Amino acid sequence: MQVRNLITKKPIFVLVSAMLLSGCQIWPDYLRPKVEVPAQFIEQAQQSATESQITSNWWTLYQDPVLNELVDKALVSNKDIRLAVAKIEESDAVLREVGAFLLPQVNLDAAGRRARVTEAGAFPVFSANPRNNFNFAFGTNFELDFWGKLRRSKEAARAQVMATRYAKDTVALSLAGLVASNYVTLRSLDSQIAIAQSNLKSRENSLALTKRRFEGGVASALDVYQAEVANSNLAAQISDLKRMRLLAVNQLSLLTGDMNLTIAGIQTASVDISAMPLPPVPPAGLPSTLMEARPDIKQAEELMVAANANIAVAKAALYPSISLTANYGGESLALSDVLRSAARIWTGGVALNLPIFDAGKLSARVDQASARQKQALVSYEGSIQTAFREVNDALINLRQYTEREQALFQSQEAAKKALEISENRYQNGYSSYIDVLDAQRALNDTGLAYVQSRQARLIASVDLFKALGGGWKPEVKK
Repeated sequence: MQVRNLITKKPIFVLVSAMLLSGCQIWPDYLRPKVEVPAQFIEQAQQSATESQITSNWWTLYQDPVLNELVDKALVSNKDIRLAVAKIEESDAVLREVGAFLLPQVNLDAAGRRARVTEAGAFPVFSANPRNNFNFAFGTNFELDFWGKLRRSKEAARAQVMATRYAKDTVALSLAGLVASNYVTLRSLDSQIAIAQSNLKSRENSLALTKRRFEGGVASALDVYQAEVANSNLAAQISDLKRMRLLAVNQLSLLTGDMNLTIAGIQTASVDISAMPLPPVPPAGLPSTLMEARPDIKQAEELMVAANANIAVAKAALYPSISLTANYGGESLALSDVLRSAARIWTGGVALNLPIFDAGKLSARVDQASARQKQALVSYEGSIQTAFREVNDALINLRQYTEREQALFQSQEAAKKALEISENRYQNGYSSYIDVLDAQRALNDTGLAYVQSRQARLIASVDLFKALGGGWKPEVKK
């Protein structure tokens, strides 16, 4: 009956009970903001594409076992990856710490003392003999999360954990892209060296023929010197290409975290870059929603979730906090009596803390949290806009480099025919040796330019996969 009267006469009891059971929400839950971007990267017919067509291990689409081994090694041993993993471990520990505050904290305090009081004090004592005192107590403290401060703190910590995981994925995506780009560069340099060496060998044969013609009085000394100059310049170019190859190997060593890189196919020349297949690329009219696969966008959104939750934490500090406290133990003069019922001690109570005057400190913290939430929103919008630009740039580069490669292939074929004709004309006395030198230079230049264009096209595909957050898998029709 007393309880019934309490409930009917004290409506506040119902309010407090409801707060105890469900808590009070003083700040709305996170809602993803809408960022205006075009619906497609290239405005053509809408294609049916989904995020499921994005593959995370996109480098395997190049079907190169050496590249696969390099990327796998980098994703394990690279220092930036190891640093990102350590940050994940730290954020996981923070989440466990914050989550612990949602549960009661129990402690054990125990002490044993021997003391003597003064006989010459202001208050006389019956006995000044030394005495023992032993006590122990289990204490607990539990904050009632009326305003969601603890729950929102855990929400923020969980979002930070996810943000660090996506940060690690961002590092991994960037690292894989760097490894792939440097490996393509290495393969390109191998092909350029092979082309230049082949051209140098052909020129040496041509120089030997020119010397014989000079000795026979058919060619002039100028023809010999011009051929020697051209050959020396080409030899210097080969030396420079070899230097760049060594630097590319050093860069791969740094990226993989192995300064003594011994992977087969790295220290020795690899196969022709033209044998490296181009992976499938997304169709025109790709929907921009596929950018959501990018880990940096996911990271930016998780930071927004954390910032939103931290506003609720800061606002909750403006409201009273209520904690339940209790202690249970024993105290006696003899250690053997400390567990007896006569020695039992206990306390229990409720503690309330209500900010009255803090000179605006707590409201300033709310403003700080709100400002950080605005910063997180701007960063999120910026990450989406940057991603949109990067995808568009990569698509443009891929299309233009493809056209350039096709044009240079035709140019290379024409240069081969031009060299053949110029050599025949020179040998038959219809033209000067300078025409042969020009044709040789044109063949070498177009050959190197074709390889460099192939390199640029492959790197553009790498950039596209990085911009999308992964490689593209064509949808299989059933």
